Amino acid sequence: MNETTLLKMRGIVKSFPGVRALQNVDFTLNKGEIHALMGENGAGKSTLIKVLTGVYPKDAGNIELEGKAVAIHSPQDAQNLGISTVYQEITLCPNLTVAENMFIGRGEGVLTNWKQINADADKLLQSLDIPAKATQQLSNCSIAVQQMVAIARAVDMDCKVLILDEPTSSLDEQEVEKLFGLMRDLKEMGVGIIFVTHFLDQVYEVCDKITVLRDGQLVGEYEIKDLPRVQLVAKMLGKEMDDLSDIKGETNEYKGKDAGEIVFEAKDLQSDAGIKPFDFFIKKGEVNGFTGLLGSGRSECVRAIFGADRILGGKVKVHGKDVKINKPIDAMRNGIAYLPEDRKIDGIIGDLSVRENIILALQVLTGFFKPFSKAEANAFADEFIEKLNIKTSSADKPIKALSGGNQQKVILARWLLMHPEYLILDEPTRGIDVGTKVAIQKLVLELASEGMSVTFISSETDEMLRTCSRLVVMRDRKVVGELTGDDLTQNKIMATIAGGE
Repeated sequence: MNETTLLKMRGIVKSFPGVRALQNVDFTLNKGEIHALMGENGAGKSTLIKVLTGVYPKDAGNIELEGKAVAIHSPQDAQNLGISTVYQEITLCPNLTVAENMFIGRGEGVLTNWKQINADADKLLQSLDIPAKATQQLSNCSIAVQQMVAIARAVDMDCKVLILDEPTSSLDEQEVEKLFGLMRDLKEMGVGIIFVTHFLDQVYEVCDKITVLRDGQLVGEYEIKDLPRVQLVAKMLGKEMDDLSDIKGETNEYKGKDAGEIVFEAKDLQSDAGIKPFDFFIKKGEVNGFTGLLGSGRSECVRAIFGADRILGGKVKVHGKDVKINKPIDAMRNGIAYLPEDRKIDGIIGDLSVRENIILALQVLTGFFKPFSKAEANAFADEFIEKLNIKTSSADKPIKALSGGNQQKVILARWLLMHPEYLILDEPTRGIDVGTKVAIQKLVLELASEGMSVTFISSETDEMLRTCSRLVVMRDRKVVGELTGDDLTQNKIMATIAGGE
């Protein structure tokens, strides 16, 4: 397909009080092109997309679509021009059918011809090879199929520019492949696709070009073939990196006299989340992890350890003594901290300030009848804002105003303030930029070298291999193996997941 310019954004400027979010940013998208928009959290990706879709007014600059200058003052303007966005959080109605979701808001009157609408929906679903039926209730479809239905809806509304904002973060590998198939089909039809993601592998698998932003400025636009991964990471971070993989060698193992002592042990532990009874232990200063495909039961295991799900059976020991952990406060009193998988639902309290979010767990432990003084709370917050390099203009700022990576650091600060002996991190780096990822991985290894025990879960296997010295492998909600030493390889993990016992 000839390179025909579809979208041109030139000299885009956008400021918020105290922050220049975009400084003279250019962006170009061609017809039939999949173009990755990359950058760390806070680089300006979301702001650029919100300017393009009419959520934010731009302060300066111009936008052209198919060679004509356009004014976009609202999401409706963007929609009318053929600019559609599919967000990470699916914004459809699960209680309606697939067809109703595809055509909602476009009825011409009270007497809607549902037979025709269902037939049109089925035709579109088939043409895009989406495995769903028009009359099926959306909530009965997998997350991946719901994502595709949202794309089908956008495409049917005569979409020229399709923005996919982190569409793969909750999909497994096969579902990602199906989504990529759909993206390639749309590319053949001449749709220009802007793909926002944190998964480097996916960028190199499906994209034609990459535009990198950093600190609200354009770093550059590159053909995928001209930009090796290490260079992409360096451009996103603004510093050269030989390789991300050798962070393990930079930190020392814990050498205390109690090294090797078992801190926490579980036998036949079982919760009401559907995992089979499992055994588990972690030693002083060790970093271990649970690995397996999405839905294998990794998160359910650590939720059982922390008492976050209802415990049905099993024995738990801390330093060799039997203890009862039936709810999170029991775990906290035994020196266990847990950063949950979903920071939006289980982690942050959006309307509270950064300071209030940081001191929350420690305040729960000490009791709300003994509130910290303002000076104590400020000291705690300031210490961790500096220690974890949390980017915020003030500790008073509501946490919901921070970027995803900085929200994650605030929740990490909340648990570190408790000085736990055993820290559980479930997907601590999901949906955050490469720089913060590396910072969190390094921090985990530093904490372990000081004697903290850490269980680390990530759906990115290479991240697990970089941080963990022992991996518990799961499949279908049961433990199917354990790997250490020379067996800690990508191939061995895959073979264990595939081959079982």
